Amino acid sequence: MTVLVYVLLGVGVVFNALGAIALIRFPDVYTRIHGATKCTTFGSVFSIAAVVVHGFLRGGPEGGTLAVHALIALVFLLLTNPTGSHALARGAYRSGVKPFRAVIDQIERDKR
Repeated sequence: MTVLVYVLLGVGVVFNALGAIALIRFPDVYTRIHGATKCTTFGSVFSIAAVVVHGFLRGGPEGGTLAVHALIALVFLLLTNPTGSHALARGAYRSGVKPFRAVIDQIERDKR
């Protein structure tokens, strides 16, 4: 069963690495936020799943406590990561940062 823990950790590392690459490769702040948030969320989910599996395999009260704490951290991560990325994108838009190669600004058009 420890192979499952290593597989989950490996998948988590791959997703987190893809999120780091998204920060470098994508052209503007909006696509960078999107790529980094999606990838790091999935990477963290798999990493936390590995911790939960390890906690259950370990057994006893320490393993159960480890799994419960990891699941609580997962809930907070799933609540705060999208909220934070939305706040960053909204702040970038309000400060006047335009999307790369944007054809139509739907928000500005709807304000009229």
